[in-house]
This record gives sequence, structure tokens and C-alpha cells, in this order.
Amino acid sequence: MRRYKAIISYDGTKYVGWQRQKNGLSIQEVLETAMQKVFGCEVECTASGRTDAGVHAEGQVIHFEVETAIPADKIPFSVNNYLPDDISMLACDFAPKGFNARFSAKKKTYRYSIYYSRFPLPMLEHTHYRSTVPMDVDAMKEAAKKLVGTHNFKCFMAAGSNIKDKTTRTMYSVDVERNGNVVTITVCGNGFLYNMVRIMAGTLYYVGIGKLTVQDVGRILANKDRTMAGKTLPAKGLCLVSVEYGDEDNSLSSNNE
Repeated sequence: MRRYKAIISYDGTKYVGWQRQKNGLSIQEVLETAMQKVFGCEVECTASGRTDAGVHAEGQVIHFEVETAIPADKIPFSVNNYLPDDISMLACDFAPKGFNARFSAKKKTYRYSIYYSRFPLPMLEHTHYRSTVPMDVDAMKEAAKKLVGTHNFKCFMAAGSNIKDKTTRTMYSVDVERNGNVVTITVCGNGFLYNMVRIMAGTLYYVGIGKLTVQDVGRILANKDRTMAGKTLPAKGLCLVSVEYGDEDNSLSSNNE
């Protein structure tokens, strides 16, 4: 059996998340069903992380093992023949020795997208959160600087997480940008807690609309109090952009470049 590394992109709107679940259709189930048709056997896919219901991905990384005569770089063509339009395999190659899509990951980058409009814009509505009030992007940028570095991010963890004590993470960058009426919050870190990016985005959004100040963000971190932070923004605005691995594992880029 050979181990392969692949990049998967998907619109998560219609799915219950990455992981197989009894209560609905998952990305994993659809992908593994397609791969079974291609390879003629059951294939188990392991992802870099379990995106939640409604969350999207541009560069989800998976690994799987199979015996096949299909060249690695041709596997996406075969698999995509059996995938719906909202899921696609972008690239595939042999995985380096010891590679694990989940445990070998060093950095992940997520993007949260918000648009400002008095009325819903159908072309953005299922991949962006809509704000009905303008946002102060300069204030959001200043607040974002306070989130960079190694901190205890317990205040940005939603209830229901299995993690209780090990809540320290490192954020390498937190960037806020405006393009017309769209504001994006892009976060790169070594790991994330349950709903962490959506709560961070909600907190920066509250700064942008004046419900919190830049100084409040520092106090929220210091107090480790979830109730002080902003709301958890909806899943539809969140996208897993890319996953980075060690030098020996970067033969296949997760941002498809």
C-alpha cells in the first residue's frame, strides 16, 4: 500500500462538516465514496482537521493509502469524475515517509469573510457574513495586532470543547483587509481551539462596529473570559485556506501554487 497526500477544496454549505456523521452527509463520506468507485476498494481519508458544518476549504490536506496503477498526478482527474461540483481534488502526490495529514501539520491558515450591505447579496451570502453597519477596518487592524503571538486563547474557545487546560496557541499573523465592501480576517497559527477563529472574527467585528475597543481585546486575553469576547460568527464565513508542513513534507503545496 502506498500513502498519498492530496489537496481538497470544497464549499461546505450543504454538508455536516468534514467528518462522517450519522445526522447528515459529510465531505469525507462523499470523497471516500468517489474514491471507492475509482480504486475498486474502500479508502479511508484522514484530513488535517475536522472543519465544522457549513465551513469551506480552499486547501484542505488529506492522506490515504491505496494500491493503484493510476499515476499520482492523474488521480485528481479520476476522482473528480465522481465528485459533485462543490467538492474537488486539486492535487495529489506520494506522501513523504511518516507523513500524517493531521499530526504532521505545522501551521494552518483560515480566512473569515464579512461583507457590508443593507440588503443580502446572493453571490456572497453563503460564503460571507453580512454586516448591516459599516466597519472601522483601521480599528480592527489595531485590535488584530494584540492577537499575534503566543497566548492562552481560552477566551476564544466555545463551550463544548474537550480541551480544558491546554489552551495556549501561537498566532503567527492576524491580518484584516478591506476590498470594496468585503472585509477579510486571515489568521495563521500552529493550532486552533473549538470555534476559535469564528470567535476571534466576532471579537474583531465588534471592534469594527464599536461594541468593543482595541484596548478591550487586550483585556479579554488577559482575563481569559469568554463572556467578554465577541459573538461566534456563523460558519458560512469561514474557510480553511492552507496547511503547512515541515520542509520534508512540502513536496505538494496546500495552497495549490
